[in-house]
Amino acid sequence: MENKTAETEENEHINSILARIQKLNKIGIALSSEKDTSQLLENILIGAKELTNSDAGTIYTQTEQKTLKFEMIRTDSLGIAMGGTTGVTIDFPELPLYKDGEPNLQMIAAYVALKGESTNIPDAYEAKGFDFSGTKAFDKNTGYRSKSFLTVPLKNHENEIIGVLQLINAKDEKTGEIRSFNTEDQQLAESLSSQAAIAMTNKKLIADLKALFESFIKAIAGAIDDKSPYTAGHCDRVPILADMLAKAASRSAYGECKDFNPSEEDLNEIRIAAWMHDCGKVVTPEYVVDKSTKLETIYDRIHTVVTRFEVLKRDAEIEFLKKKVSLLEAGKTDEIPALEAEMKAQVDKINDDRAFIEESNMGGEFMSKERQERVETISKYRWKTPDGVDAPFLDENEVYNLNIAKGTLTYEEREVINHHVVATKKMLSTIPFPKNLANVPEMAGSHHETMNGTGYPDKLHRNEMSLPARIMAIADVFEALTAADRPYKQPKSLSDSLKILGFMKKDQHVDPDLFQVFIEEKVYLEYAQKHLRPEQLDEVDHAKIPGFEVTQEEQA
Repeated sequence: MENKTAETEENEHINSILARIQKLNKIGIALSSEKDTSQLLENILIGAKELTNSDAGTIYTQTEQKTLKFEMIRTDSLGIAMGGTTGVTIDFPELPLYKDGEPNLQMIAAYVALKGESTNIPDAYEAKGFDFSGTKAFDKNTGYRSKSFLTVPLKNHENEIIGVLQLINAKDEKTGEIRSFNTEDQQLAESLSSQAAIAMTNKKLIADLKALFESFIKAIAGAIDDKSPYTAGHCDRVPILADMLAKAASRSAYGECKDFNPSEEDLNEIRIAAWMHDCGKVVTPEYVVDKSTKLETIYDRIHTVVTRFEVLKRDAEIEFLKKKVSLLEAGKTDEIPALEAEMKAQVDKINDDRAFIEESNMGGEFMSKERQERVETISKYRWKTPDGVDAPFLDENEVYNLNIAKGTLTYEEREVINHHVVATKKMLSTIPFPKNLANVPEMAGSHHETMNGTGYPDKLHRNEMSLPARIMAIADVFEALTAADRPYKQPKSLSDSLKILGFMKKDQHVDPDLFQVFIEEKVYLEYAQKHLRPEQLDEVDHAKIPGFEVTQEEQA
C-alpha cells in the first residue's frame, strides 16, 4: 500500500513537471508572437507566476542610466496590479545599480542585475547581506508577509542584462501555504526568463529598426524639401493629408471605400509611402526644381533682358540728342517740341514693353494668345550687342520660355520634373521592403497617375491602382494647391482649391469615391485648420464644388 502511495506520488510529480513544461512551451510560443511591449511584459510576469505558483511578482527593465525601472507589479492576494495594460502608473523610484560609484549589492534586484545570476531566498526576514527594509515597510503598511523570493536576471543574446524578474511567495498547490522556491521553480523561471529576454530583445530590435528606417525616410524627405525652398514642407504635409484621408475612407461606406478596412499596419504603410513619394527628386536638377520664373536657369535671365531695354532707351536718347543738335544748328527750334514728344512716346513704349516682359516672366495660371503674340513682336526689336552686332531683341529660347502658357516650366522641363516619379519607382524597387511594407513602391510611384489613363509614368487606369495609391494622388494635388511656401505662385484659398480639385474629378484625374469622401468627411477642413494660413480659410459651399454629390443630409 505504501509502495503504491509512493508510486502514485512520483507519477503525480512527473505529471506535474510535464504539465509545467507544456505550459512553459505554450508561454514561449505566445511570447514570440506578441507585438505589444506592455502585453509582452505582462505575459512574462503572469506566465512566471503561473509556472511557480507565486502570489506576487515584479518585472524591472534596465535603463541607460544604470537603474532598474519598475515595469509590472502583481500581488494577487492584495489585488495589486500595476503597469502594463492595467493603465495604473507605477510611481516607485527606479532602483540605482550604483550608489556613490559603488555597486548597489544590498538590494536584491540590483544585486542580480549586477552579478547576472539568480538568487533564491527562502525567507526575506532571515536573509543576510540584503536590505529588505522597503519590503518590511510594505508588509507593515499592508499586513502582507513577504517571505520567499526568487530573483532571476533577463539576459539578451549578447549576455547583457536587460532586466530582472522577481517572484515572491511561492504557494503549495494543495494547501496554499507559502513555501520556498524549489530547484524546479528556479529552473523553469530561468528557462522562461531566457525566452522572455529573447522576445524582449527581438521586440526592441524590431522597434529600433523601424525607428531607424522611418528616421532615414524622414531624413531623405527633409533633404528633398531642403534642396528646394519652393517645395519646403511638401514631404512633411503629404503624409499628414494621406493619413487623414485614409482614416476618413475607412469610416465611409461610400463606393469602394465601404470595403476599405485598413489595420494600423496598413495605415503605417500608407504613411511610409507618402513620406517616400518624392524621393526620386534627389536626381532632379536644382535649376528645374527651383525655377521660380520663366527665364530662370542658373540665374534669372530677366536681368539680362532688362539691360537690353536700357540699351534701347540709351540708343533712343543718343539718336534724339543727335537730331536735337542738328535742329539747333539748322535753327529749326520750332521742330524740337515734336521731337521731344516723339522721344517721350518711344521711351514710354520701351518702359511699357519692359514691364510687360517682367510680368510675363513671373508665370501664372494662363497666358493668352494675344500676350504670346506681343512677346513675339517684342522679340523682333533690334539692338546692338556689346560686340556691336545687330541682333534680335530676344532669342528663340527666351521667346519659348516667356510664352509658357501655364506656370514657369517648359514642356521639356516638366518632363524632367515628371521623371522624379520614374526615379522614385526605380529607387524603391531596389529596397527589400518587409511584407508589411511591400506595397510602398506601388503607392508612392503612382501619385501622378490619373483615373482615365492619361497620367504619368505608366498611364494606369483607376482599376489598375490600389485605393491607397489613389489616396496618395489626392493628397499630393491638394497639398500643392494650398501650399503657401512657393514664391512663384500665390497660395490658393480653400474654396478655390476645392473648385480645382472638383474639375479634376470631373476630368477623371482623381478618384471619384475618394473625392466624395474628402469633401463629405471634411478632410479638407481638418487639414486646413492646422496647415493653411488664416487668410486662406474662406467659406466653402459644398453645392458649388464641381463634381461633388450633395447628400440629402447636407441639403437639409
